[in-house]
Amino acid sequence: MTQIVPVAQKVTTVRTLLDRLRPQLAIALPRHVGADRFLRVVMTSIQRTPKLLDCTQASLLAAVIQSAQLGLEPDGVIGHAYLVPYGKVAQLIIGYKGLIDLARRSGHISTIYAQPVYEKDRYRMIRHIDRDDLEYEPADVDDPGPLARVYAVARLRGGGEQFECMRKREIDAIRRRSRAAQDGPWVTDYDEMAKKTVLRRLCKVLPASVELQQAVAIDERADAGLPPIEDDGILSILDQDKDKEPAGLAEIVAKHLREEESPTVEG
Repeated sequence: MTQIVPVAQKVTTVRTLLDRLRPQLAIALPRHVGADRFLRVVMTSIQRTPKLLDCTQASLLAAVIQSAQLGLEPDGVIGHAYLVPYGKVAQLIIGYKGLIDLARRSGHISTIYAQPVYEKDRYRMIRHIDRDDLEYEPADVDDPGPLARVYAVARLRGGGEQFECMRKREIDAIRRRSRAAQDGPWVTDYDEMAKKTVLRRLCKVLPASVELQQAVAIDERADAGLPPIEDDGILSILDQDKDKEPAGLAEIVAKHLREEESPTVEG
């Protein structure tokens, strides 16, 4: 028989699980992100999107832990990261500002950004054998027209630049493959997601930290429509950086999931 669990009880259950993991999450989080603030942000995000409470605990905790490991607050407001429900599965979506933050933290990048180009803007790219030249001038009008393309630029601390450009049809092709195509930030923050898509491609050719590489991998997995790592692999994302893995965290999560075996919920 299906058991109906009140929303307040589901909130309490999730908060209890996260509170039990507070010491281990404090170890996983970068120094600039406090565990208390991080958990408050997570709970606010969950309560802002109640459908997350109907996701499996394994997928929700996996998304939270991935966000902690990257040091990105999933508040869905400042654009660093989002917790997005897909039926019973919660998934971490990396935001445009989250990728920029991780790129800057790597220490290799002095400047990095993405710029949308609209139909009435003047845009010209010239490819040479040893370099690429880019000219861009925004249209001085109230309505610059629909989005035409997005380019991203990174300046390296050691000198030199890298940039990437994608047309809107290429961006939309990636959006169509995403399970978030009709939900979440692709709907509420299209331009930011378009910029992030191009920036993510650029990040693949930049000197990057482990965290940035992980963020790109997590985000590509989401855009490809692949399910997030959960259950037995809930913390395999941490295996890529053994020095930062908090000892026993995987075992603690698995233990709590067994202890907090939740019934099927509705409403």
